[in-house]
Amino acid sequence: MKTPLPKVDEIERKWYVVDATGQVLGRLASQIAMMLRGKHKPIFTPHLDTGDFIVVVNADKVLLTGRKLDQKIYYKHSGYMGGLKSKTARQMLDQRPEDVIMLAVKRMLPKNRLGRAQLKKLKVYRGSDHPHKAQSPEPLKLTY
Repeated sequence: MKTPLPKVDEIERKWYVVDATGQVLGRLASQIAMMLRGKHKPIFTPHLDTGDFIVVVNADKVLLTGRKLDQKIYYKHSGYMGGLKSKTARQMLDQRPEDVIMLAVKRMLPKNRLGRAQLKKLKVYRGSDHPHKAQSPEPLKLTY
């Protein structure tokens, strides 16, 4: 007996909005990654993008547990000698809180072209306003 595969045209994608106020970063990111991959749907297939669109608002109000605000360090390298830059999580949340959530979710997705395509369905905004009201996203209750 063959396993039925969903056709790319038949995959329905919904829009959800998530409020990050008071949410713990890792738990929030794991739930978002699961929704982006489509693991909550009965038609989930590991090699197809069956996930939904996620809009995250209030990214600047996300929480980190313990002493991660001062001990967690984000690195980036320019590619040149001596080009290693580092920032603490506190600096990242002050300057670019969107990147904190994007990086946490990105590292939970597959490391291939499918993961990059799934990450494009994630929209993160610092405040409570977002330009995706026309898609009428449903509020998403996260359970953990």
